[in-house]
Amino acid sequence: MHKRPKIEINLDVYEKSILKGDRVMLGRAITLIESRHPAHKVLARTLMARLMPHTGHSLRIGITGVPGVGKSTFIEALGKQIVAAGHRLAVLAIDPSSSRSRGSIMGDKTRMESLSIDPRAFIRPSPAQNSLGGVARKTRETMLLCEAAGFDIIFIETVGVGQSETLVHGMVDFFLLLMLAGAGDELQGIKRGIMEMAHALVINKADGENQQAAQVARAEYESALHLFPAAPSNWSPRVKTCSALKNQGIQDVFDMFLEYEKTTKQNGFFYQNRQQQNLTWMYETIHIALEESFYQHPAVKQMLPILSEKVAKGELPPLEAAQALLEAGK
Repeated sequence: MHKRPKIEINLDVYEKSILKGDRVMLGRAITLIESRHPAHKVLARTLMARLMPHTGHSLRIGITGVPGVGKSTFIEALGKQIVAAGHRLAVLAIDPSSSRSRGSIMGDKTRMESLSIDPRAFIRPSPAQNSLGGVARKTRETMLLCEAAGFDIIFIETVGVGQSETLVHGMVDFFLLLMLAGAGDELQGIKRGIMEMAHALVINKADGENQQAAQVARAEYESALHLFPAAPSNWSPRVKTCSALKNQGIQDVFDMFLEYEKTTKQNGFFYQNRQQQNLTWMYETIHIALEESFYQHPAVKQMLPILSEKVAKGELPPLEAAQALLEAGK
């Protein structure tokens, strides 16, 4: 039986190719940072350190929305406008809910046919991980690799629901909530926290018989947003309508992104927010590394199932068991 030949990873080639905008090598680099192999982790950190000086020059946009809102059609319509204007666009997706299929972005890629084959665009799912923290970490690194490769607009799409929106908000400059008409009913089902995070609400499918309903929804959303306290960015959340299918109102959405970037760079919030996000990332990385190290400690691995059983049976107080494990993991 022949062993598979070992593939050598030449970081010089990776670095030069990525800086030239090579999409194939970019994909390989993302696969490298997704790898859990210890040697690959070291190589990935080295590559990221080399590329960091070439990152940070993009506009990072988070996009979320309820199922059926038309995210794929919206992203493709908006993406085509963006690349036509001379930009390079990367579309990344966070999906903590799927460990096998790697999320719906693979299906989205087939639906975004013209965007996915455009050399000025790059579409990639987040790696499947066991935790939201793992997904977030790899998505951040993927975003930075895309920036180093010259992509100046980054979309991060949430596929999962719940906490993934908070994670995306913590790594982007602008957070967009894509909605449908019928605001009265939908406002009840939207978490207040997600509404508060949004820099804009965009009502999609505002065409044909839906046009009037979309305008009513717009007014209701605007009224709801006025109840929230002023944001530190001094940006008042906008509510817009569009039809991705008919390509109406799409340019207006992109112009809004650019207006937000200009406004927040002028008042300094853009840079302050990036600094805070970097600090948060550092602390999250420390937290994840400590947690992984703790659970891999030989004494902890031996004691954990025994103490877990005792806690479950009520034979040992949870705090006492936790303290014993923490002592063992030192």
